[in-house]
Amino acid sequence: MAHTIEDDRLLIEAAQADSARFVEICERYVDRIYAFVSRRTQDRATAEDITSQVFEQALRTIHRFEWRGAPLSAWLFRIASNALVDHWRERARDTHEASPDVPDSRALEDIDRRIALYQQVEQLPDLQREVIHMRFMRGEKHSRGSGRARPLRRGREAAPAPCVGEPAKDHEWP
Repeated sequence: MAHTIEDDRLLIEAAQADSARFVEICERYVDRIYAFVSRRTQDRATAEDITSQVFEQALRTIHRFEWRGAPLSAWLFRIASNALVDHWRERARDTHEASPDVPDSRALEDIDRRIALYQQVEQLPDLQREVIHMRFMRGEKHSRGSGRARPLRRGREAAPAPCVGEPAKDHEWP
């Protein structure tokens, strides 16, 4: 089931009112945060520890969280990225090893943008969401003669006009 930004807002409000409701946030996002951390640590125990730290910090600071319309996952990924930076700095200090690539502020901003984009795609009607998934997530292209083009054409016809400027009349979909 796709989660909307409104779902995130309601989860935050519930957790701020009753910290026992924070478990719902954990259940929804723990797998994604763990995957993010484990890809960067390549060590299961370390990834589990850092993931735990992320949710502990989120629980400690949930009362200060200010809703700004961004996905809740963006906040959690930011905490995870900062926890990874702290981990690599501490490890480098203890072992005198160079830190591996840790996301810098530009990479974190890119993560935030991608999360917001995925959230917006999930809010599209089914046909439009399928078109986006086919084209950009599965890398499928359509050709005018193939049967696979039909959903893309229907999606194109059902797609809303761009937010800025006039829609292109002769726009050719890739």
